[in-house]
Amino acid sequence: MLHKNPTPPAIEFGKILGSLVKNKHHPTVVSLSHQMELNRVTPDYVTHHILMNSLCQLGYITFAFSVLTKILKRGYQPNAITFNTLIKGLCLKGDLHKALQFHDKLLALGFQLDQVVYGTLINGLCKAGKTTSALQLLRRLDRKQIQLNSVMYTTIIDSLCKDKLVNDACDLYSEMVAKGISPNVFTYTALISGFCIVGKLKEPIDLFNKMVSENINPDIITFNILVDAFCKEGKVKEVRNLLALMIKEGIKPNVVTYTSLMDGYCLVNEVNKANYIFKTMVQRGVTPDVWNYSIMINGFCKIKMIDEAITLFKEMRCRKIFPNTITYSSLIDGLFKSGKIAYAWELVDEMHDRGQPPDIITYNSILDALCKNHHVDKAIALFKEFKDKGIQPDLRTYTILIDGLCKGGRLKDARKVFEELLVKGYNLSVYTYTVMIQGLCNEGLFDEALAMLSKMEDNSCIPNAVTYEIIIRSLFYKDENDKAEKLLSEMIARGLL
Repeated sequence: MLHKNPTPPAIEFGKILGSLVKNKHHPTVVSLSHQMELNRVTPDYVTHHILMNSLCQLGYITFAFSVLTKILKRGYQPNAITFNTLIKGLCLKGDLHKALQFHDKLLALGFQLDQVVYGTLINGLCKAGKTTSALQLLRRLDRKQIQLNSVMYTTIIDSLCKDKLVNDACDLYSEMVAKGISPNVFTYTALISGFCIVGKLKEPIDLFNKMVSENINPDIITFNILVDAFCKEGKVKEVRNLLALMIKEGIKPNVVTYTSLMDGYCLVNEVNKANYIFKTMVQRGVTPDVWNYSIMINGFCKIKMIDEAITLFKEMRCRKIFPNTITYSSLIDGLFKSGKIAYAWELVDEMHDRGQPPDIITYNSILDALCKNHHVDKAIALFKEFKDKGIQPDLRTYTILIDGLCKGGRLKDARKVFEELLVKGYNLSVYTYTVMIQGLCNEGLFDEALAMLSKMEDNSCIPNAVTYEIIIRSLFYKDENDKAEKLLSEMIARGLL
């Protein structure tokens, strides 16, 4: 086209550029636009906008504004689409302050902005975590009698739900309906997701039924949110009903649906059912991803089917699906627990070689294995090594170390680690206290163990049945029957027996 004589009009070039934008080939659009200018093809209003949009998508905001200057110089009148493109570009880059300043400047110059521009600003504020500012903007628009729409409301409702402010989201939903603005599938899906996030599962079903009664068809995202929530709660019957409804509505389960189902079954140790779902998924032409493999590998490792986990890990490589840190950590943990130490260390080295160093979860698995195999000195050396690398230990790390030291007869060192946790202000779990109490009981230090039991209460950490049983069993073993019976009575009074 550039070599034709005469050169085709800009509108013809615009058709090609527009097609490239639809397929998100923004760098190509910028390159070809530059070639047009070099060949003295004068862009028209549309091609200017196409270039501006691509520059904004690529984050080249300064160049996008230079296109605005060219539009003005060539006598074209910018409109709401022009301004929305630039504001959207600023929001995408995270320059919200500049976006709002530009908005104020446009108003001062007398330009009229439409709902799309305001929807873009509200979306930008919400994505930046400024939900309150987005709500304030909505209120300003309402006072100025600018027509509000479902996109503006839904964006803020979704953001409130993600912030776990579900009651506020419901109030905004009620306000929206009262204004005669009809909620859509995205509004309902946002609210359903919000209730699921806060663990309330009755309200999502009521909302789902309301959607259906209003002839708003739930989409795959709506179904996936509900399937995931019910799977995590082990509500198999509800999940089956949802899947049946999906099939009835002609909505095919996707990789997210299958992932939730597999994860749900693995959570209740029904790994064989999860494996059946995994195989069904492949048979139905849905390509498994790294998360599906990670769930299955972790599930197999938990029930000590390590060979099956290794087979899946090798299958991932054949399919060129690269394992992530979670995949590696799950398998390394399983290998250490099943005594396949050499292979586990091979995978640790592989993680380093691939530029994907182990995280604290991986190191915790290795520490646990070393401590359980009575290699406490090696565990301490590893602990110091990863701390020097800048990887911060968590409460589980310290608890594993305390347990290993206690069982290795090094109570003094275990105490030091435990006291370090208290000094650092950690909120100790019942498991950490119980491990330390077990160590004290093993050494016959019952008064200290009982004192620590009281300290748990003082620190708002409620002892569980295991904590009591460890002390009671140790007291009976040492013929401290009166103390044991007193503690047993306390345990019964607490309803722990």
